[in-house]
Amino acid sequence: MAIDWRPLIDIIRRRNRFLITSHLRADCDAIGSEMALARILDSLGKHATIVNGDEVPQHIQFLDPDGRVGTLGSTVMIEALRGFDAMIVVDTSAAVQLGRMAEVLRSFPGVRVVIDHHVSEDDLGAVVFKDDQAEATGRLILELAEALRVEITPQIAEPLLTAIATDTGWFRFSSVTERTFAALARLTAAGASPAKAFSQLFEQHSLPRLHLRGRILEHVAADCAGRMLWTYVTADDFRECGAQKTDTEDAINMLLTVRGVEAAALFVELEPSVTKVSLRSRSSFNVHEVAEKFGGGGHRAAAGITFSGPRIEAQQAILDAVRLAMQDCPQS
Repeated sequence: MAIDWRPLIDIIRRRNRFLITSHLRADCDAIGSEMALARILDSLGKHATIVNGDEVPQHIQFLDPDGRVGTLGSTVMIEALRGFDAMIVVDTSAAVQLGRMAEVLRSFPGVRVVIDHHVSEDDLGAVVFKDDQAEATGRLILELAEALRVEITPQIAEPLLTAIATDTGWFRFSSVTERTFAALARLTAAGASPAKAFSQLFEQHSLPRLHLRGRILEHVAADCAGRMLWTYVTADDFRECGAQKTDTEDAINMLLTVRGVEAAALFVELEPSVTKVSLRSRSSFNVHEVAEKFGGGGHRAAAGITFSGPRIEAQQAILDAVRLAMQDCPQS
């Protein structure tokens, strides 16, 4: 699903001040894409500002060493978001995932742009550049840089390599193709280091994060005759371990290491009436279809839901939906 970048190239050439944003609880694909896009615009002599609805998670702050990513209502006030020519949303097409930045987008007077690889989509009144077959938004940003004939510097290459590596589960998901490794080769040649990225992501964890992983594994339960595993994290788990909400990142993939498991679910109690749900599949089972029923989105193999209700209610409703959907999905 090749993207025609010419309309975006024209938008970029005709404008000078760009506001960049992405989804709440940003991951490496979101922050990496934002940082690389901002540096691409810098190289063209443009002014680029990054503002998200919440802070960069602590464990991926290495992607923003200079604190360039602002937080609306904290480090950046809404009054400062005037005078931009264009607003670019990366790694999401859903307004609900933008938090407070959704209102900024709705009232934005200039051109709006979305660069994304997720299936789910809202009408954001934007010019959309999307490839839902792409393994990461980071690869799309690389394509844009090459279409713009921008030199891929180490400062651009490093966050893009991290974006692609993490959204592919370090190149082990079925979304990986020859294009993935071709992009990795270009980024490595430009100065990115896979070894450095891996170390920053997986060898710099805190002890509370490790303790929280223990709780997550303690809570694991099997369902659907072993075809699915699910687990949860409570507010007490976070408090007693001294862990952060972002310490659940990538934990769900541990469940997919069990033989015979086709899908996994992780329920995270963010607030008494807000539950974050992560769904993963390593089979033909489509977790995106389940997520859509609850206002969530993502891909066939990875999807998420923000459930308005207690964790117990989220577990009951979503596990029931998974069980029903699995009845119609032949066992792999």
